[in-house]
Amino acid sequence: MRSPLGVSSILFVPLFVTLAAGAETSPLLGSARMANAREQNKESVRPPARPSVGPVRFITLAPGHFHAALVQKQALQNVDPVVHVYAPLGFDLTEHLKRIVGFNARAEAPTNWQLEVHATGDFLERFQKEKPGNVVVISGRNAAKIDLIEAAIDAGLHVLVDKPWIIEAGAFGQLQRVLGKAQAKGLVAYDIMTERFEPTNALQRALVNDESVFGRIDPGTAEDPGVYIENVHHFMKVVAGRPNIRPTWFFDSREQGEGMADTGTHLVDLVQWTLAPEQALDHERDVEMVSAVRWPTQISLRDFQAVTGTDGPFPGSLNGSVRDGKLEVYANTQATYRLRGTHVKMASMWNWKARPGAGDWHYAVYRGTRASVEVRQGIHQKFLPELYVVPRKAAERGAVGEALAVLVTKLANSFPGITMKPEGPAFRVLIPAALRTGHEAHFSEVTADFLGFLANRGTMPPWETSNMLAKYWVTTRATDLSRNVPAVGGIRLKAPR
Repeated sequence: MRSPLGVSSILFVPLFVTLAAGAETSPLLGSARMANAREQNKESVRPPARPSVGPVRFITLAPGHFHAALVQKQALQNVDPVVHVYAPLGFDLTEHLKRIVGFNARAEAPTNWQLEVHATGDFLERFQKEKPGNVVVISGRNAAKIDLIEAAIDAGLHVLVDKPWIIEAGAFGQLQRVLGKAQAKGLVAYDIMTERFEPTNALQRALVNDESVFGRIDPGTAEDPGVYIENVHHFMKVVAGRPNIRPTWFFDSREQGEGMADTGTHLVDLVQWTLAPEQALDHERDVEMVSAVRWPTQISLRDFQAVTGTDGPFPGSLNGSVRDGKLEVYANTQATYRLRGTHVKMASMWNWKARPGAGDWHYAVYRGTRASVEVRQGIHQKFLPELYVVPRKAAERGAVGEALAVLVTKLANSFPGITMKPEGPAFRVLIPAALRTGHEAHFSEVTADFLGFLANRGTMPPWETSNMLAKYWVTTRATDLSRNVPAVGGIRLKAPR
């Protein structure tokens, strides 16, 4: 159909998809309630609440990543089912629509989203003029993402944005300006940090901040840091039950960002969230970069065609990254820095495809004066993240175990069903399957927090904004630093013990 402004649009109504004049229709059925998000430890002192924003109406702006759809994987309480989508007509938009159609058409707990899609080359100008909602969801191309965020803030709209907000150090000043505008306007500008909702990460945070179990953080050295954390993602994966076809631009690090600038955002966030819980960080005073190195992942033409759904050679935009017939994607970064004096080493990496039975990988070690608290996710853990407490001294094992038992009993109020058991020289915290809601479900949990901030204005903790600046300071400076040394051909990482 055509809007009053002459914009070609697609309207998803409760029972049918209506395309442009003369197009076919197909059924969309059902509705669903979002599962209640787990209650996290949120005991910070917050400013007084202000009046609610009223009914929440989403606008999705230039969706280019499957995370944009995952925000809508479940029905959301107090969110209007009519969502406006502004984007240029092309691959990114059609893939987004397919995912929403899938959520509406599934047999179990189907959603009932109704999309009004404004597919036009001047989508941003149309969005700024029409503003048919009060919340903008952004998850797409990373290079220009901060421009979309600023346009939404300038329009007086709240924003829920997938990481990363910026991928280059040169955009840091714009990030500061955008966050300043949001604060001045009383708008909620929230970064989608799904990894905080992984139970192993949340429990690791609780254990690290219990002195009777952990002691105090060991500051370590650059070679033997107090914190070591890494993640591995995969270019070929299955999302919402089907292979995730990626756009060709996803493999252009100038568009997507290099390893630390992209998925490394989660690592930096977790370290800050764990070592400085609910504390505001100053990126100039509290962070000091030490070193960084990068290396590429090589992808064959055949694999590239499989993951992008294309035929023919590599696109011309990637020719500068093709070496000996393979595409080199600078998706891997290892960086070392100091956070308030504690040495942190981290690595964010991308492989082609996970081994059978495995998936994306996360490993994290925090070394305390009494014990180390570790998340492991290897063969021995059947590729599931598991949480361990390893006493630093054999003589203190009994005391650490007793303290851990007391803490686990207390934490079971927030994480029902957790227990502990000895496992070799360590203790393992057992996490029931009911708490392992999975990566895709975490988007609904993040969104629930965001909606809570909207319903009770002024309740988003002030430290979230300052720590966003610290986070992107680290990711972009590490990226810059890694470019100043020769790229390595791939390194074997070994976490400190």
